[in-house]
Amino acid sequence: MWEAWSNNILRWAGRALACPLAFVAVLPAGAQDGAGDREAGFHSFLDGLRPRAAVMGVRRATLDAVLPTLTFNPRVIDLDRAQPGADPNAAPPRFAPYYRAHVDAARIARGRSTYAANRPRLARIEAETGVPESIMVSIWGNETDYGGYTGSFDLLRSLSSLAYDGRRRELFAGEFLAALKMVDQGVPREQLKGSWAGATGNPQFLPSIYLRVARDGDGDGRADIWTSPADTLASIAGYFRDAGWRRGQPWGFAVDLPAGFDDRGVANKLVSPRCPRVFARHSGWRTMAEWRTLGVVPRAASWPGDRVQATLFQPDGPEQPAYLLTGNYRVILDYNCSNFYALSVGLLADAIVR
Repeated sequence: MWEAWSNNILRWAGRALACPLAFVAVLPAGAQDGAGDREAGFHSFLDGLRPRAAVMGVRRATLDAVLPTLTFNPRVIDLDRAQPGADPNAAPPRFAPYYRAHVDAARIARGRSTYAANRPRLARIEAETGVPESIMVSIWGNETDYGGYTGSFDLLRSLSSLAYDGRRRELFAGEFLAALKMVDQGVPREQLKGSWAGATGNPQFLPSIYLRVARDGDGDGRADIWTSPADTLASIAGYFRDAGWRRGQPWGFAVDLPAGFDDRGVANKLVSPRCPRVFARHSGWRTMAEWRTLGVVPRAASWPGDRVQATLFQPDGPEQPAYLLTGNYRVILDYNCSNFYALSVGLLADAIVR
């Protein structure tokens, strides 16, 4: 599901950029008179980023080797502008069709094979980080179908074009500079392929995320999230540990609600500053002991500790499957702020080890 990154590129914007960038005053691509003028403006813009790259420690030799080879890619601009906006008045879509498409028998089977083939390293990584083996595998499956398709866009060309276009210049210029840093650190240029919006490798990391959390899982001195299963899994776990995963706590579990359950009594009265439409669909926080007192019953799981807190989520409304979601579910949302995505990650993880 590598396309998910294009629709959720802003999810990491705040964490990806440690400080605002300063940019040269260059007109957006659409304001140029023609292809020749556009390319001239594009390269002028790239040259204006050299001081920022130098501050990040990118060597001049790397800049001289890469920048002149780049050309503007209008295709990624078209894709960026074609992204649909959310209609605040639209009814939420149903989760069931999404679930059938993303937690299907084939993906579960490939997940079990991937899990079995990587058990020793998965066990070691879980012991080190606290991130469950099944969650690491599920992220890999949801993002790229276990490496089946990781994208074919030239990241440096895509990110530089998106930065020059100017619609989200601060975000994309920061990611372009981070990609240059990756090349400067020894990542082969030809390996930097991915989605049009800049996500790369098996876990579909943005370049800034790669620099922050990518891990060497096989001891060869490189964090190869493109071809190394060990590095891929260690890097996914590195992200989750960095985002606050709590060791020994489930992501959530399906529950049955008592007859006549009134969810208005547990409604969420807070507005999240991040992804408000996502979190607005959750109840307020209650402890497991409080949920049990309200008559909520786990379908298959056992209750975590009484003091563990969770929210109630009914993705398809009353009389449909409901879930209690712990703080670890919020960590999955940090990876991709979509309820359907996070719920599918958790359910696929459970299915892989069932």
